Amino acid sequence: MVEAYLGIDFGTSGARACVIDGRREPLAEERIDFTLEAHPQAPAHWRECLLELIARLPARLRARLRALALDGTSGTCLLLDRNTRPLGSPLLYHDLRATREAAELARLAPPDAAVHGASSSLAKLLWYARNAEFSEAVFFAHQADWLALQLHGEPGLSDYHNALKLGVDVHALRYPDWLLRLPVAPLLPRIASPGHAIGPVMHKHAQALGLPHDCLVRAGTTDSIAAFLATGTTQPGHALTSLGSTLVIKSLSHTRVDAPAFGLYSHRLGPLWLVGGASNTGGAVLRRFFSDAALATLSAQLDTSTASALDYYPLLAPGERFPISDPTYAPRLSPRPADDRAFLHGLLEGIARIEGRGYDLLMALGATPVRRILTAGGGAANAPWRRIRARVMGLPVEAATRTEAAYGTALLAACGEKLLCFG
Repeated sequence: MVEAYLGIDFGTSGARACVIDGRREPLAEERIDFTLEAHPQAPAHWRECLLELIARLPARLRARLRALALDGTSGTCLLLDRNTRPLGSPLLYHDLRATREAAELARLAPPDAAVHGASSSLAKLLWYARNAEFSEAVFFAHQADWLALQLHGEPGLSDYHNALKLGVDVHALRYPDWLLRLPVAPLLPRIASPGHAIGPVMHKHAQALGLPHDCLVRAGTTDSIAAFLATGTTQPGHALTSLGSTLVIKSLSHTRVDAPAFGLYSHRLGPLWLVGGASNTGGAVLRRFFSDAALATLSAQLDTSTASALDYYPLLAPGERFPISDPTYAPRLSPRPADDRAFLHGLLEGIARIEGRGYDLLMALGATPVRRILTAGGGAANAPWRRIRARVMGLPVEAATRTEAAYGTALLAACGEKLLCFG
């Protein structure tokens, strides 16, 4: 019987599942797209989507699953009580309300720590600590942690990718002493390597979903790192831009670079580093003004060899994380020309300039020079946009062969910690 492995991706616009075999070939895929009305960002709906996604997979594949792993949006987190029930609402990846706590961390944390900024997990934990429900809190979890918990049942566990912005020392896989002295320290999760075998799926879910009783749940990762893993890229100087609702850049580097003042940080990948950051610009801004059909039609009509005269910084609302870290940074979306093609050209070029500024910044700070940019996410299919980006950045830009984060997480399920042995 051919073994199968399941990866599940919870992004900002939906949840996706991918099953692969031992040769890394896809066997099945499923997806659930989120709408605000049907799937608000609440843990009960996450859990509903998780179980529904697995149930939608062919029964013959579910019965052959040897392991599974999950990813979630980086920085989306929540509090749990002693029975692992969520307390209040989760704070999403782009939530910037923890400005007071970010200022506190600016005084407490070393300048190169990844916890700086109002969107960091630690800033959000400190914000939670000032709210009434905190008195009942026993666990702090990232989205991927909580989703995996629904399957393996062991609370208080995270992976070092999701926990980077919570302050974990990714070399020693422990929390630094300055962090352990904070009053919130008892809520910090234990840390495992992505791909680490946590334990089997709980009996009730294995029975209800038709899974083998020994199907392993492995520690997960973030959605953007899962997308990078999906590309199969292992060469320093190769980068991935994820063009989903937001824009995320990651470049594989020999050198670690951390510059929280710019929203730049490094994830550990074996002996190498995945250097990058996440901007609040991206596809969500485009979809405010254009349908998918209009985007495809209008972008095909653009003269991508000519620069737009419009100087846009496309954001949905004030606040930026990278390459500018400023919770008050204002969008620039005017003037809007009467010609929708000119408007779209300006938006696409504005996002491309932000992407280029991000790559220029990480190289200026010491990362391995970028030689090639792959693209994942919904924007990867837009060839005119790729041509604009290549012109703006002066680098080859191409769509990755594999673009789904769920596929990258399936690789993690299949290979475990060995998948991260780059170099």
